[in-house]
Amino acid sequence: MKVLKLSTQLHKWIALVVGLQVLFWVGGGLVMTAIPIETVRGEHRAVEFQPGPLALAALPGPEEIARRAGVMPVRAELRTTPRGPVWTLIPAAGEPVTVSAATGRPFGPMSAGEASEFARRAYRGEADITEAVLLTTAPEETGRTGPLWRVDFADREKTSLYLSPDTGEVVTRRSGVWRIFDFFWRLHVMDWNDGEDFNHPLIIITTALTLSIVVSGFILLWIRISRDVKMGRATRRTR
Repeated sequence: MKVLKLSTQLHKWIALVVGLQVLFWVGGGLVMTAIPIETVRGEHRAVEFQPGPLALAALPGPEEIARRAGVMPVRAELRTTPRGPVWTLIPAAGEPVTVSAATGRPFGPMSAGEASEFARRAYRGEADITEAVLLTTAPEETGRTGPLWRVDFADREKTSLYLSPDTGEVVTRRSGVWRIFDFFWRLHVMDWNDGEDFNHPLIIITTALTLSIVVSGFILLWIRISRDVKMGRATRRTR
């Protein structure tokens, strides 16, 4: 009986402490499995950028580009973007430098009209653009740093496309669906800051306590089943 009493008290009090988080785990798991991850990522609203062929003969060589940009790169990448071909020069130390592959200089400022046009090309749907705004600091939800253009669409998901102010490329997509998913994800991993850390001490301790609830519950179940069986046998014998 001491074991039964101890298990009952342990089960009750630990369940009271971690019960709300267990509810968050189950509820968050339901939300995250019910919403297709493609919808969360906004893939159904994305049009893949189709780069045109690069006219390499008309472009300065990488050595000349590096000289004009004033960068000594250890690696260089050439690609096509909505604003034209660019070189990304990666130095041994410091941030990568992106310049026009035609001039070796950074692109000029991008207007709201350009940002809206590039976003429209990258968007699948008929919704109108409600706003195009240059953000001097990237929002936390983008996982980026530095300035970004945000272009909002009036669709039912409230889709926002974030564009590079240098190249016009879409760096990430966000929506109301993504924000709901992110909210439940943070509850699920118990990281209310950025949702990136899912093996911190708090979740480890809470998981261990939840395991103790399961173990003590099995102990209670076994004790009570055994007691009921014994009582049933005793009843049959007295009859």
